[in-house]
Amino acid sequence: MFLIFGSDQIAIRLAQWIGERSRARIVGLAEQLIPMENVEIVALPTEMELDEMPLPEVTPTAILLLEEIICDDEPVKELKNRWPNTPILSTIDAEGAEMISIEDLTTSAIQDRLRSIDRKQGAREVLRRLEAENNSKVLIVCHDNPDPDALASALAMKYLCETMGHTSTIIHGGMIEHQQNRAMVKLLEMDIRKLILDWEVEDLLKESDIVVCVDFSHPGSNNVLPQKCVPHIVIDHHTSEERPAGDVILVRSEFAATSSLIASILMNSGIEMNSEIATALAFGIRTDTLGFTRSFNAVDLRALSWLGAWIDWDLMRSFESPPRSQEVLSIFKQALTDAELKNGLMLVPISDMVDRDALSQVADFLLPTEGVKIVASYGVRMTKVILSVRSNDDSKHVGKILAKTFEKGSAGGHKSLAGGQIPFDELGCEGPEDAMISIRKILEATFGGE
Repeated sequence: MFLIFGSDQIAIRLAQWIGERSRARIVGLAEQLIPMENVEIVALPTEMELDEMPLPEVTPTAILLLEEIICDDEPVKELKNRWPNTPILSTIDAEGAEMISIEDLTTSAIQDRLRSIDRKQGAREVLRRLEAENNSKVLIVCHDNPDPDALASALAMKYLCETMGHTSTIIHGGMIEHQQNRAMVKLLEMDIRKLILDWEVEDLLKESDIVVCVDFSHPGSNNVLPQKCVPHIVIDHHTSEERPAGDVILVRSEFAATSSLIASILMNSGIEMNSEIATALAFGIRTDTLGFTRSFNAVDLRALSWLGAWIDWDLMRSFESPPRSQEVLSIFKQALTDAELKNGLMLVPISDMVDRDALSQVADFLLPTEGVKIVASYGVRMTKVILSVRSNDDSKHVGKILAKTFEKGSAGGHKSLAGGQIPFDELGCEGPEDAMISIRKILEATFGGE
């Protein structure tokens, strides 16, 4: 039970809100109180001492003291004498109670309401933009080396676009090498094109009526779009200091995965869902939150709850546990042999990197090792050093650190998870051996020496 002392609008609204979720009793002045469902009401003719009031026999979960209706000289002390282990929150400056500000409560409520409106309006803006044209050609662009969140988001956008009567094409740069990513593409029979040449991208942009970016926001940064491109729709959960350009910008950092954001659009669209799209989006949320252990928010939970009715759990398990290749096993063997730990930084050089996505798997695997705060695995692919960093050090934001260390677009990410593709010329190197030595020195200087 929650016990509330007060009868103003704040007290009444809090009592109504608590009553919808738990047992609540409000004690206030009769002339101000109103009938409320699911709330026990104690109407007082006037202010009085605590001992004179009809109080609950059970120990309250918490007490909210919102008005001076207890006549005792020290009301908080009297409440503590009766219920010594019950927390007391108060808008009145009283020793022994946790102070809460009406202004803070009001501001927080308004902010929550505005965020809710913003999410709904953002989803509607995307839908309105897609509805503005009929039978359009839509180009859906993933970032390079797309992960499950990007793949699921792209597939769901394709489904939405085609349900609305458009034709759509999904493209990406880089490789799809991680066995989970390959399993998604294969099992979902995703029609997704890998592009390498600039003229291929330019031709597709000329042919397309609508360009949609999913899981990234800035063309030319870890994606195949030219930097000068201005997309029509941008949907991402990563924020940046520079506002993206585009007709409709739906970039919301309160979402832990772009898949959650796409799900919110589908919720507002009214289209019929299917199990493959729902399962893909749920898997995208699952992987981007590390199994719901990282940055998982209420909006993600709401999206996942909505998707739950259509999830095919057998298909989900097929994504999660695909066969691991012999090449990946050889990289793990090499990593365990060559990894070096110093001052909480574990450096993992992979000299024979046949599968770039194995870098992130290695980093995830090694991070829970005793004495490790940061893991940096790295190897050479073509003329770039591929880098994957994981951290459990709350004092460092590895994504921001990498973004400042290397040129724009070469590296970045989240607080505990980041990566990069650093060209040899940025490192001032010509060959793989020099590049591996150079990146090691930079990583030691950047993350070492605690």
